Amino acid sequence: MPNNLPNDPVMLMSVINMKLRDFYPSLDALCDDLGLNRGELTAKLAAAGFDYIPEANRFS
Repeated sequence: MPNNLPNDPVMLMSVINMKLRDFYPSLDALCDDLGLNRGELTAKLAAAGFDYIPEANRFS
């Protein structure tokens, strides 16, 4: 993860959800814009029990 994102998975999920809600129409758009690897991001959050819900455009 880039240094400007939290390493703690709960904090990371919160920041990503805020960015999805306020700035991005999809997880792909967020990852493309921020230079994140979608697979690494979703794996890190899935390991903490969070899954991406495309219909809601958020992790839960």
